[in-house]
Amino acid sequence: MDGAPLLDDGFPAARLFSQGYSYTYDDVIFLPHYIDFPTDAVSLSTKLSRRVALATPCVASPMDTVTESSMAAAMASLGAIGIIHSNNNVSHQASLIRLAKSHKIPFNHDLIFKSPSDSILSGEEFSSAPCIFVTESGTQNSKLLGTVEKSNWEGLDSKETRVSEYMTKSSVSIPASYSFEDVAGYLAKNELQYVPLVRDNGEEGEEIVNLVTSDDVERIQGFPKFGLPSLGADGEFLVGASIGTRESDKERLEHLVKAGVNVVVLDSSQGNSIYQIEMIKYAKKTYPELDLIGGNVVTAYQAQNLIQAGVDGLRVGMGSGSICTTQEVCAVGRGQAAAVYKVASIAAQSGVPVIADGGISNSGHIVKALTLGASTVMMGSFLAGSNEAPGTYVYQDGRRVKKYRGMGSLEAMTKGSDARYLGDKAKLKIAQGVVGAVADKGSVLKFIPYTMQAVKQGFQDLGASSLQSAHDLLRSGVLRLEVRTGAAQVEGGVHGLVSYEKKSF
Repeated sequence: MDGAPLLDDGFPAARLFSQGYSYTYDDVIFLPHYIDFPTDAVSLSTKLSRRVALATPCVASPMDTVTESSMAAAMASLGAIGIIHSNNNVSHQASLIRLAKSHKIPFNHDLIFKSPSDSILSGEEFSSAPCIFVTESGTQNSKLLGTVEKSNWEGLDSKETRVSEYMTKSSVSIPASYSFEDVAGYLAKNELQYVPLVRDNGEEGEEIVNLVTSDDVERIQGFPKFGLPSLGADGEFLVGASIGTRESDKERLEHLVKAGVNVVVLDSSQGNSIYQIEMIKYAKKTYPELDLIGGNVVTAYQAQNLIQAGVDGLRVGMGSGSICTTQEVCAVGRGQAAAVYKVASIAAQSGVPVIADGGISNSGHIVKALTLGASTVMMGSFLAGSNEAPGTYVYQDGRRVKKYRGMGSLEAMTKGSDARYLGDKAKLKIAQGVVGAVADKGSVLKFIPYTMQAVKQGFQDLGASSLQSAHDLLRSGVLRLEVRTGAAQVEGGVHGLVSYEKKSF
């Protein structure tokens, strides 16, 4: 195709996005280009921020129904990253960071502890855990004395019996630094159903941070190969965290840095504010080696202000999330396709990576976001409902679901997220989000690899073997787009069938 004239078909992005329309991902479609490489040749490696590199361009959103330690560990194991939310007290957020970074297993179990003098009065105390750990003080960072399995507890005549009288005495444990393959081999060799993972805290002794069961091993081995994990210079998982822009967040930031956070996101629905700019300058002066991501922004003007303040990355999106009502309530925002293109165009001039935050509901949206200039995509509802998301499953109209709520919902605001919307000082609270439910999606360890394979196929159709190649093709005008009419959007989806079953993999 070298030397062939460029036929005038479709519109270059610069022309399409300069017509005064606020386009969403579904509004636009890329025209296919020329394929001269296999799908497996596509590389999705990218930059989250100036100095933080990822093998997989996915970011778990800092929402309290999306990202805590289990999600952060799982995303890091896939070459992506999770941003642990700040809708909690600082000590809890710091502990979630340490927990996610403390081992190389791509999931976290809920751990339950008792002291030898305690009793277990209800089977609900086991929750979903295979056992209860008995330690000297009944806390996590105490010497392991034994375990109690639910089957043994159910056989007791008196439930008020102290656990010390019937626990299985055991000191079997392995270091949390073991890889998943090492743990799986240990379980098989010793014919164990489960084994706790411990971290050496020096003079403070050992701390139980996780456990792995034989069922976990069987489940994980059935998933696609993980590929390159996201690891820092210390060999631990890369983990991000969010903070606000209040004075108290300076103290929170200090604790997060001590906990080993690798990147910090300033969490605000409208990031172009004096509050965020002052926090950016403080953070960059106090912790110059820490990458800081600012936002949210949707215009070149907003982006330029934060870039000049010193951010290492930008988060793009306002009112595009499935549970966000900012555009409806406040009449401000922008269609996500237009927002990503406009902000990425200005950010690229300063070498600042862009995170497309919100509006992702399928692999095609990811292809569009990345091609329009984003370096990564941040996902909330796409990951909510997974095994790794916080919360417990319930049944709703016969479907297994998990709660998913916007950080602008009144429910989330009661826990402190109103500061994100600059509403923590307001006498009247106005919601900019809703509370809903998301269907059970299984494990991100399974559906993210399949999703990324679909993204690679999209890049192949575009003739782009990497994110940088896609950006270059777009900015040069080689890649062309068109706006889709409502009928075209219907035609592009499943239609005309009496019934069908839709499976992505």
